[in-house]
Amino acid sequence: MRRSGTTLLRVMLDRHSQLAVPDESYFVPQLADRHLRHVDAEEFVDDLRRLNTLAEWEVPLDEVRARLRDGMPVGEAIATVYAVYAEDRGKPRWGDKTPMYMQNLRLLERLFPDALFVHLIRDGRDAATSFLAMPRGIVTETWMHPGTPADFACQWRTEVAGARRLGRRVASRYLEVRYEELVADVEPTLRRICSYADLEYEPGMLEYANHVDVSAKPHQQRLKQPPTSGLRDWRRQMSPGDVAAFEQVAGDLLHDLGYETSHLPDAAGRIKLMSYEARALAWRGASFALRRSFLWRRRHPVLRG
Repeated sequence: MRRSGTTLLRVMLDRHSQLAVPDESYFVPQLADRHLRHVDAEEFVDDLRRLNTLAEWEVPLDEVRARLRDGMPVGEAIATVYAVYAEDRGKPRWGDKTPMYMQNLRLLERLFPDALFVHLIRDGRDAATSFLAMPRGIVTETWMHPGTPADFACQWRTEVAGARRLGRRVASRYLEVRYEELVADVEPTLRRICSYADLEYEPGMLEYANHVDVSAKPHQQRLKQPPTSGLRDWRRQMSPGDVAAFEQVAGDLLHDLGYETSHLPDAAGRIKLMSYEARALAWRGASFALRRSFLWRRRHPVLRG
């Protein structure tokens, strides 16, 4: 979930000599929906050329094209993009850190059947406090970008619970890590993640502060300092009413995760959560239809007289 320390963990892992983890990608569901099960190599590369993200990552698309073949499974084709990105940096393995993909977990399972999943969980009230403090130039208030603690609680509960269901399905390919442990006991936590991923722990993973450019990201300035506990504390920074509103949506999951709570979900909270889930389902369906429609038009242009 957003504002759960995923960027902090990403820059630590990306410092590893064997692992490349770029910034958010966003394009995986779009490519998967547009090409479905198998790819036409030229059409796939044509789509890659349209992605600003790959230009920012400086991925050499000629190297990607050389590895593609017609009929390749779409997940394998997408993985080729990451593999080229990693190898261009002298690394044999790659990862992805895109919180938005919490809405596409079953798709990720299908695309990458050997993937390992690290789920970083933060007390949702602290994540909400952090998210709602972000400058409005960065965050647009829509149903997907919540503007209240209760709205954020709907997204936090839905996505954290969804990732835990993923963990039950994939069993040993899922590791759950708490943000609070990462910042309080960073080396032991990183060692546990490395062991899970079959990587040797490297002390240089902690030396990220001077190797990350956050000049254009005002909401990531904390990366210029070592991991620090207590940067957000809902006990001091949330009003009692906001705490109650969050817990009346997600208090049961907070409790299951071992976080202290004073409220459990009530009828109003359950109705709000059901409304969020219905909108999320409708949005995913509409997004899929739009991407498929665009692809159909590109492959079958309208004939004009």
